[in-house]
Amino acid sequence: MLEGKAVMGETDMKQTMKEDALSLAAKALDCFDVTEPTLIARFIKKEFDRNYGSGWQCVAGTHFGSFVTHCSGCFIHFSVGNLTILLFKGSAGEPEVRTDGLANLDIIVK
Repeated sequence: MLEGKAVMGETDMKQTMKEDALSLAAKALDCFDVTEPTLIARFIKKEFDRNYGSGWQCVAGTHFGSFVTHCSGCFIHFSVGNLTILLFKGSAGEPEVRTDGLANLDIIVK
């Protein structure tokens, strides 16, 4: 498990789903080299599709930006070493208006 090794960013997932994301990331990192972020992202995405229904998106890498709309309770962003993982279930609706300053969260990894 990555607890203690992962640096948690923004998330609105329930604890069990968050633990599943970290566990799958650990498995992916055991199976694939950190220099293969597409394989890591594909592994995590396919497992989340299988476990939580289709529509999940996963981005893994060391240098990317994002601007996404996601279903409530279906977003996590964390880093393990230099690798950052963004996992979310897409939403076709309008973004939820938030008052906590996180409505338009841009994630840029350098």
